[in-house]
Amino acid sequence: MRYDKSSDSAAKKGRYIIPKKLAVLAIGFTLFAMLLMVMMYSAKSGGTKAALQRNQAETSAPFVSDAVKSSNKKLAAYLDMQDRTDFEDAERGFIATFEDTKIMAEAGGVAYDFGAYAFLNGPAPETANPSLWRQSQLVAKHGLFKVTEGIYQVRAYDLSNITFIRGDTGWIVVDPLITKETAARAKALVDREFGVLPVTGIVYTHSHLDHYGGVRGLVSESDIANGVEIIAPDGFVRETVSENILAGNAMGRRATYMFGALLPKRADAQIGVGLGPTVSRGIPGLLYPTINVDHTGQTVTIDGVKMDFILALGAEAPSEFMFYLPQFKAFCQAEIINHTLHNLYTPRGAKVRDGQLWSKYIDQAIYTYGDETEVSFGSHHWPVWGKDKVAALWTGQRDLYRYLHDQTLRLANQGYTMHEIPERLNLPDGIAKSFANRGYYGTVSHNSKAQYQLYFGYFDGNPANLDPLGPVAEGTKFVEYMGGAQNIIDKAQADFDNGEFRYAATALNYVIFAQPENKQAANLLADTYTQLGYMAESGSWRDFYLTGALELRRGIKDLPVVRTVSADTVKAVPLDLYFDLLAVRLNGPKAAKKDRNLNFVLTDTGEKALLIISNGALHHRMGQSDADAPTLNLTRSALDQLNLKQKTFMQLAKEGSLSVEGNLLAVKSFFALIEEPDFWFEVVRP
Repeated sequence: MRYDKSSDSAAKKGRYIIPKKLAVLAIGFTLFAMLLMVMMYSAKSGGTKAALQRNQAETSAPFVSDAVKSSNKKLAAYLDMQDRTDFEDAERGFIATFEDTKIMAEAGGVAYDFGAYAFLNGPAPETANPSLWRQSQLVAKHGLFKVTEGIYQVRAYDLSNITFIRGDTGWIVVDPLITKETAARAKALVDREFGVLPVTGIVYTHSHLDHYGGVRGLVSESDIANGVEIIAPDGFVRETVSENILAGNAMGRRATYMFGALLPKRADAQIGVGLGPTVSRGIPGLLYPTINVDHTGQTVTIDGVKMDFILALGAEAPSEFMFYLPQFKAFCQAEIINHTLHNLYTPRGAKVRDGQLWSKYIDQAIYTYGDETEVSFGSHHWPVWGKDKVAALWTGQRDLYRYLHDQTLRLANQGYTMHEIPERLNLPDGIAKSFANRGYYGTVSHNSKAQYQLYFGYFDGNPANLDPLGPVAEGTKFVEYMGGAQNIIDKAQADFDNGEFRYAATALNYVIFAQPENKQAANLLADTYTQLGYMAESGSWRDFYLTGALELRRGIKDLPVVRTVSADTVKAVPLDLYFDLLAVRLNGPKAAKKDRNLNFVLTDTGEKALLIISNGALHHRMGQSDADAPTLNLTRSALDQLNLKQKTFMQLAKEGSLSVEGNLLAVKSFFALIEEPDFWFEVVRP
């Protein structure tokens, strides 16, 4: 069965495009485009009264408060830190790895270094939550592993796992990592150990970049033409490029915090993100699916391997599935089941996810395949073997998401608000004492707030919160009410000294937004964030705190953002989404008195649209035109070359692949209203 692109609303004619002004968003799953950097600040920081307490990057002996030590010790006592089961499973089936840990990028430099986390050997230091440290040790175990006879994984060569399933004539590859360099290196390891075999099929479990981006390191268009199949869940093509694009710049900036992109890999800095070590920074790509899985129970056979699918749309990803392999008695849980509490709300920003729906997909796996499955493996982390252990993992994860959803609503219906509920919501020991359910990536606090937001939005019903002041005005009034900044700093210092960091951070944040240049407040807030980071069990929370501390101390640097916009990902933006992107980049106040229409025509695909600016809002009507409006004509190839900055508007016009009918100045003034935002905006200051 081959996938008919003409039947997919997201892939009409198999052609996709992106606007000239919005090339920064072209990567699809935009947050990763912003994460693909390994760069550090290099500014000199000023002095501070709390110099001995600070943990700047150059400090060899960072200060760790007694409160952090006590909190981490208490958590270690609550959990069974002597349980080595996960370590045994994570090491089980190890075959080999490469001695050279650096994977080089095609464009130069290192795409990924799976040896960068060698410092994780040994007991947890005082600068890390012991539970997160344990998780980081587990996800850093790298190399080729045997899952069961005929199924193998290369783990920790990127943020995610890549799985190789032996077919009759070659390998079926599940989730080919983020970039072609890491995927190719993983395949080279498999080739070295088993001999060179072709890739006969690709499976994209879901629509996040770390599960398809490395496909070009494995196969090409010619391989597809020669019969290699690519299987993906329903809606995959559109969702790969649409989930975060409209808000991509802000999400990308926040993602530098969430994934610790600016932090060194070190015991007092970035130690992993719970879901995996970190992300690669090579070249991502996209090859279109040939087989579309659009319903649960659908069966596909590739290279003699039968796969039975459970569609899991709208939970961890908008487009996702899990599948069972009968001949191996193995279940691929994708990213629906993990060895961590996942995000129902992700700190980088995204639409909230439904914990009830998520739990129902897991329950469906339990009653459909639980009695048959002998090994369960996923897109992240390590497998589990044996029906009892599979049942324990699946049941615990199912109960986790359902409990968070239902208990949030129970408390909300009693009148508790979004910010009150997390203070009252504690997971029962039957869930919380399982390492697989700990908040290494998502957290109970954020996930509970997400379920509240899912039903009620951000407003808590309190009239005082209907129309609060903005953060700058609110900070100014707060400082005034508290008797001045120094008074607040003194009180916050006392809280800091007593290990009471949460409100100290809140109070000092008011000072920073009222007085952005207050160095004393900034340094104390940075110290506070550092201690909160050392205490955090969530890798993403730790990265947020430590990155906030870094930027408070050193400021924002106008660093180059490494982008890896490949031609096929540029083409992957549907035309209607292109115009939605233009709309959110339109300067509304400037456009408010410049109502106008523009015809947009792709001459080689026949696609056209009428763009309408009315009262500062941009509308588009696909397939329509206005005889009185100017028309921009260009080929898809010309638009791609503009996006990739390969040629200019005038060069393309001279070549004849771009032309304007009507008023050229009107076309130019139209696009002059489209703005490209600055990536390095402030987060911890106004």
